[in-house]
Amino acid sequence: MNGDFFMWFIIFWVFILLFFMSVGGYFMFRKFLKVLPKEDGKSKLDWQNYYVDNSRHLWTDDSKRFLDQLVSPVPTPFRDIAKHSIAAKIGEVALEEGASKVTRDHCIKGYILATPKRDYKSLTSFLEKQQIDYSSHKHLLERAGY
Repeated sequence: MNGDFFMWFIIFWVFILLFFMSVGGYFMFRKFLKVLPKEDGKSKLDWQNYYVDNSRHLWTDDSKRFLDQLVSPVPTPFRDIAKHSIAAKIGEVALEEGASKVTRDHCIKGYILATPKRDYKSLTSFLEKQQIDYSSHKHLLERAGY
C-alpha cells in the first residue's frame, strides 16, 4: 500500500515538474526570439531599447503616471517587461510625430499598437472601466479586425 502511494506521488511530481519546465521554456523561447536580429540587423529588443532611450527626454511626470495606470492590469511579475515594450511603442509614436513631449494621446495610441490583437477585448474593457477616451484611435482596433 505505501509503495503504491509513493509511486503515484513520484509520478504526480514528475508531471508537475514537466509542466513548470514547459511553461518556463515557452517564455524563455519567446525571449530568445526577441533577441534574434531581423533583416535590418537589429532585434526587436534592440529597437525597443532604441526608442526608450531616444524618447526618454520627452516623458513628463503626467505621461509616466499615465503609463503606470495603463500597465496596472498586467500581473506584477510581467509588469516591468510590459511597461518597457509599451513605453518603447509610445516613444516610437512620439518620435515619428516629432513631438516635443509624450502626451496622453501618444500613450493611448502606443498602448493600442503595443497590445497583441488577442488582448484587444481586455484592452478596451480596461480603457472603458478607467473612463479613458480612446475614440480617436478606434480605427487602429478596427483595422486589426477587432
